[in-house]
Parts: sequence; structure tokens; C-alpha cells
Amino acid sequence: MKSLNLLLCLCIVFTACKKNDQPATGMYFPSTTDNSWQTKSSTELGWNQTAIQPLKDYLIQKHSKSFMVLVDGRIVMEEYFNGHSASATWQWNSAGKTLVTASVGIAQQEGLLNINNKVSQYVGLAWTSEPLLKENLITVRHLLTMSSGLNDSNNLVIKPNLTYMADAGTRWSYHNVFQKLIDVTAAASGKSFDTYFQDKLKSKIGMEGSWNYGTIFTIYHSNTRSMARFGLLALNKGKWGNEQVINETFFTESTNTSQSINPSYGYLWWLNGKTSFMVPGGQTVYTGPLVPNAPSDMFAAMGAEDQRIYVIPSKKMVIVRMGDASDPLNPSFAVSGFDNELWQKINAVIN
Repeated sequence: MKSLNLLLCLCIVFTACKKNDQPATGMYFPSTTDNSWQTKSSTELGWNQTAIQPLKDYLIQKHSKSFMVLVDGRIVMEEYFNGHSASATWQWNSAGKTLVTASVGIAQQEGLLNINNKVSQYVGLAWTSEPLLKENLITVRHLLTMSSGLNDSNNLVIKPNLTYMADAGTRWSYHNVFQKLIDVTAAASGKSFDTYFQDKLKSKIGMEGSWNYGTIFTIYHSNTRSMARFGLLALNKGKWGNEQVINETFFTESTNTSQSINPSYGYLWWLNGKTSFMVPGGQTVYTGPLVPNAPSDMFAAMGAEDQRIYVIPSKKMVIVRMGDASDPLNPSFAVSGFDNELWQKINAVIN
């Protein structure tokens, strides 16, 4: 009888431990209330140990400040360079556009807006200098897909600069007018964008950071782990733990081809593995995938000076890079040759 009681006690203790401790396998989500975060060793994953230092050397050479790799949500690599630290913040640049996408998606799932509606329905008529007939062609979806047709010659988003170039939906052009999505979300929710973003997204996944509303650019700043948290949310199609923060249907739309002109662009997300792509600042169509060395299913948040969140569903992987421009003489707005070179180094480690 004593042996039976002992066995029952052990079973109860074991069951309680299983309930309280997240298993070491399966998808993991870090706490939103403290800094704890599970890790996984690169040795356990079978990665090439001799290629790790050359990857780090390359990142240092290319002016990186931080580099982080998650697999199944667990940290495999977390590196800081050139005086940067885990608590230090850095700008996302245009990689932060995807935070705006997520906020718009949440507002739509709450019934506050519909991305197929005209932008003017939320921000009022005559928000551009286009003829009203042309302005009314521009929907929220057109802002999400960079296909508003507005003149892209000036990044300062003020009414006199928002002039007609083409009918909405007929021309893809990387344009700062995406900022109007911030106004749309604020108007639809009846809250400041900061408040809505904090309540509906930032607090849900334990992000830190803040928006800087400059005269020309609106940029998010955070530490590296906060950037990785958003990447983890993206890897899980808008789900964090047991909560679907962003509707999965909307998120899937966001990370698939959004229009026929530039197949490598979703809702402010860049997409790999497509037949062609366009880049900011031009109308040239380039054949082939965005980043040939990267997995074809990768999608990415990309910002000027090579701020990156790479999401690779097939590998259950998120990779974050923050820092100064890899090529200071050519600080491109989004896609650069750096991506392909970096992925050559990453592949040497993980494959």
C-alpha cells in the first residue's frame, strides 16, 4: 500500500510539472512579463560549428549591431557587435511598415475598417491633390500593396506632393504614402495610433519600443528581442501562444503576392521565391527571386541600411539583423546585395 501511495504521489508531481513547464519541443513563445527566453544549441540542431565564426566575422565586417536566430521560437544565436547590447534600441526603418500592416489587419478583424474601402472614407475627401474621381479609386488595400498610383517623387507625405501619376492598381511604386495607413487606423479606431498599436499588438507579444514620427519618415525603434518577437508572431501566422492576435486569413494575404505588377510584394512584406521583383526607386522588373540564396518560402520585413526580419516557415526559423548599412556608400532602402551574401554565410551554418 505504501508503494502504491508513493507511486500515486510521484504521478501527481510529474503531471503538475508537465502542466507548468513548457515542453522542450514544439513551438515556444517567450514570456510577455519577464525577460526569460528558452534557448536551443546549434550543436543539437546539427549545424556546422566551423561556419559560425565566419558568419559572425562577416556580420561585424558589414557593420551589424545585432544578429539573432530563433528556431521553434527558441534562441539559437544572439550576438551583439560594435558596442551594441541586448537593451540598446535601434531603428527598424521600413521593416516597421509590417507593424502598420498588422495594426490594419487587427482593425479590420474588429470590424473598424475594411481594406477594400476608399481611403477617403476614413481620412476624409481631398486628402490628395488628385482629381476627386482619381482619389476615390484609392483603397486601403492600394496603400498596403504600394499601388496607389500617386506620384512617388517626394517622400514628404503632404497633400501638395500627393499628385496623380496613374490609376490606383495599375502601377507599383515604393512610396512613403503608406503612412496614411496610420491615419486610417487611428480614425477607424477612434484612438491615437500609438494607443491602438500598444493595446492590440505591442502588449500582446511583450514588445518594447516606440514610434518616432519624423517630418518625413515614421520609424519604430526597439531592442533586438522585440524585433524577434514580431518575427515569431509572423512565423505563426499572427498567433501568439493560444491567442490569434492577427486574423490568419489576413496574415496569409499579407505574406503572399498582393498584385500582379510586383509578385515579390505582399502587404508591405517582401516575398522570396517569385518569378520577378521590383525594388524601391524604379520601375525596372528583375527576373528571378528576390534573394536567390535564401529559402524560396522566406518572407521578410526589410528596412533601409539592412534592417531585417527574415521569416522561414519551412525551417520554423526567424532571423533578425540590425545595424548600420552593410555598404555605407550605398544605403539602399530595402533590398540589397547584402541579403544574398548573408544567406550564403547562413546556409554554410544551417545546411
